[in-house]
Amino acid sequence: MSSRTLWTLTAALLVVGALLAGPSLAGADKDKASAAKARIGAPAPDFALQDQDGNTVKLSDFAGKIVVLEWFNDECPVVVRHYRNRPDGGMNALASRYMDKGVVWLAINSTKNKTNADNKKAAQELSVNRPILNDSSGEVGHLYGATNTPGMYVINKDGILAYMGAIDDDPSGRKKEGVKNYVAQALDELLAGQSVSEPQTKQYGCTVKYAK
Repeated sequence: MSSRTLWTLTAALLVVGALLAGPSLAGADKDKASAAKARIGAPAPDFALQDQDGNTVKLSDFAGKIVVLEWFNDECPVVVRHYRNRPDGGMNALASRYMDKGVVWLAINSTKNKTNADNKKAAQELSVNRPILNDSSGEVGHLYGATNTPGMYVINKDGILAYMGAIDDDPSGRKKEGVKNYVAQALDELLAGQSVSEPQTKQYGCTVKYAK
């Protein structure tokens, strides 16, 4: 076999190898990206977002603490319902009750085109006394698979996602009594050193208005 023929054969083999390797590498990257997304029993993906005052807030800043993530949109009537005209004080009362027990509570607004100023105004109008984080790019919302507002996530002290889903079992808001608050239940169980008995439910509310 001539050296020229050998070189041609070698080059052809390298091309074939590259073609075969390409999809495999792409698949590995895809699997890695998929693995990074939030799921029950896995570490909650870290993120860094600005709050309504322009301060950068990182999830990793709260290592060792129970953290609640609340997907928020002040233009969503279901969200507003959970903030106003509630006999139990609504979302603010719920958040304050558990913040007093050392739980960190962060609202996240993944609505397209929202600014820090918009979130600051929303905080004032709805008396939100905790960070509203700006995720107008939708990156963190997609990472957590947030589909609705309010969409709720609870992360345990070990940084593991322990609950994801709805705030309660009353999507219509018409129950007069016997409403089960899934977030309160999860937090009570974690604070008592127990595992979460209902780790996942279906989110309800307004569809998250992601940027395209």
